[in-house]
Amino acid sequence: MRTPSLRNRSALAAAGILLAGAPAAFTASADGRSPAAPARGGPYLETRLFFGTARPDGGPAVTDRQFTAFVDREVTPDFPDGLTVQNGRGQWRDTHGTIEKERSYVLTLLYPQSAARDGDRKIEEIRRAYEKAFAQESVGRVDEHVQADF
Repeated sequence: MRTPSLRNRSALAAAGILLAGAPAAFTASADGRSPAAPARGGPYLETRLFFGTARPDGGPAVTDRQFTAFVDREVTPDFPDGLTVQNGRGQWRDTHGTIEKERSYVLTLLYPQSAARDGDRKIEEIRRAYEKAFAQESVGRVDEHVQADF
């Protein structure tokens, strides 16, 4: 019988560690069936908004201070329970067909599905306000149904 090389033994050990640390939801029970994952949280909507900072007219880019003031004025009053802002780098094709690369912000909102209609209206108002305030062609939006627990 051949002895496994050090490289193979290291790979096997790493796989064993990964499997040993696997969550119970991904392991099979004694009868071979996968146990059901525990129910947590409730039905929420997650909306991500993508705010560009370059101005099509060539003016100065939106600053951190300006964006923070915008969030404080336009977003927080409608979504006071919380939000997340992340810095990004993005690109998109403008209305003239030019690929634009710019610094951006990604704003994530979580709100109960029961508030979807009102949330949708508020989010569209936020998008329009940003476009108007900073001369933007658009603000990207992605919506997903999620389970959330706080």
